[in-house]
Amino acid sequence: MRRKGMMALALSFALLAGCGSMEKETVGEGENIAREESAQGESSLKASTDDHVLADTAAGVADGVGTIETQEISMQEPLSGEEIQKEEEAPIDWTTAEHNVNGRKLPVYCVETQEKKVALTFDAAWGNEDTPRLLEILENHGLHVTFFMTGGWVENYPEDVKAILAAGHDLGNHSENHKNMSQLSDEEKKEEIMKVHDKVKELTGYDMFLFRPPYGDYDNATIDVLKDCGYYPIQWDVDSLDWQNKGADAILQTVLEHKNLGNGSIILCHNGAEYTAEALDALITALEEEGYTIVPLSELLYKDHYYLNHEGRQIQDQG
Repeated sequence: MRRKGMMALALSFALLAGCGSMEKETVGEGENIAREESAQGESSLKASTDDHVLADTAAGVADGVGTIETQEISMQEPLSGEEIQKEEEAPIDWTTAEHNVNGRKLPVYCVETQEKKVALTFDAAWGNEDTPRLLEILENHGLHVTFFMTGGWVENYPEDVKAILAAGHDLGNHSENHKNMSQLSDEEKKEEIMKVHDKVKELTGYDMFLFRPPYGDYDNATIDVLKDCGYYPIQWDVDSLDWQNKGADAILQTVLEHKNLGNGSIILCHNGAEYTAEALDALITALEEEGYTIVPLSELLYKDHYYLNHEGRQIQDQG
């Protein structure tokens, strides 16, 4: 049976104007989602309001937001963590990575690009029933995406972590314990980032460099600590709302008709949502039929010499 930790969440927010649209809107301040432990000790979520509200714009808005049989992924020559990261070994000039927008430090919500490409991302914090199926679908389409994982998920499903990496996907950091980052001290922030980082490094040899804050919740200090740890802070501008468990058709409609969907969009999905695997094949096909190329975040992002605008859009600095 599928875990019942994935429940329909109440939606109460105004959407941030994102990459597919240049209209400017503000986001209402959202309540946080409480995270509790079930009797089995696994993570479950209890919602008071939508935890996937785009946290804010930079214009002064207050701070936002199972055991399975592992299927083997067939590859002729699986890559090691070191081989996959070969292109990331060039030193990054963090002094040219500007996240400050009018005093507010933002994560990357989307990327400015003339190319019609988008990044598909999956948060892995609870559940694992569909991960092998997701990987199979992605392999069938010849696509690479990004998985953001919590420390607990890494501990519970180490073989799946290795399978994701071996298939050529990005491994991203979703914190150790899925806490609200803005409520932590700088030292606690660092611990949440680096504890799962070290687990993945020991398990795979891979150094993660992409971080998505739980609930989309962050503050200026979170961005600073992430930078000190060598991480890019990542949000999203298209929420699939798969966590609402309204069915595969609802996921397709939400993404494909989203006002923000456009060049450089970052699409949020979850590996543990009830209908995501069912919708994925059709979603990929529809996006490709609209002319989009799906890429991992490591390919979409500018590594340095960039700045962000008020939407959290990453723009390459031509100067």
